[in-house]
Amino acid sequence: MRTICGLAGPVRLLVPRGFAERRIGTVVPRGHRLLDDAVGDQYRDGVRLDQVDGTTCGSAVLVALAAWADPAEAKRLARSGFDERQRQVHRETNRLWPRALGTTPWGMVRWLHDHAPDAGRYEVRLVDDTSAADVADLTRAVTAALAVDRPVPLLVGSLVPRHYVLALAGSDRVWRVYEPSSGSVRALHVELVRRRRLVPVVGFDRLHAALLPAGP
Repeated sequence: MRTICGLAGPVRLLVPRGFAERRIGTVVPRGHRLLDDAVGDQYRDGVRLDQVDGTTCGSAVLVALAAWADPAEAKRLARSGFDERQRQVHRETNRLWPRALGTTPWGMVRWLHDHAPDAGRYEVRLVDDTSAADVADLTRAVTAALAVDRPVPLLVGSLVPRHYVLALAGSDRVWRVYEPSSGSVRALHVELVRRRRLVPVVGFDRLHAALLPAGP
C-alpha cells in the first residue's frame, strides 16, 4: 500500500490479484435499511445516526450493514438504540485488540461472519494507493459490488488507517458513502481516490483498504 506506509505492496503479493473480476456472492437483504443512500444527514426516529465516540466508526458501519441484511438487527436497535448498539459491537469486535485503537478490518470481517452472516461473506482487500493499477483494480471491485447492491466498508486515513466509511451505492464515477462522524451520506467522486484527496468528503486523504464482498 503505502498504507501503514509502504507495507501493502509487499503484503499484496501474498493475496490473489484481480479482485475486480472475482465473482461476487448474491445477497438478498432481509433487514430494514437503516441508511438512506441519498446524500444528506441520516436520522432514525429523530436520532442522528453518527458514531457515538472517536473509536466507533467501524462499529457504526457494522450496525448499518447488519441492519440492511438481518431483520433481527432492527429488534436489537429497538431495544438498545443506535449509540448503545455501537458500544456492544465495539466490545464484540475488540476482545483482544485494544478498543482505544478502533477496529481492525479483520475484526470487522470476523464480526460479520459471526454476527451478521446474512450480509454475505467479505474479505479484506489492502490497496497500494501509490499504484494506479492497484487503485484502479480496487475501485472497479467496489463499483462492481455496489452494482449488485452489496455495501462496501472502506478504511481511510493519512499515513496510517484511521476511519471507516460505508459505500452504499454509486457508479464508476461517484459513490455515495455513509460517513459516521457526521452521520451523513456524502458523494465521493472516484477520481478523488486516485488523487488521494478525500479529506473534504471523509476527513482523511488516503484509502487504505476495503472489505469486499466475496463469492459464496
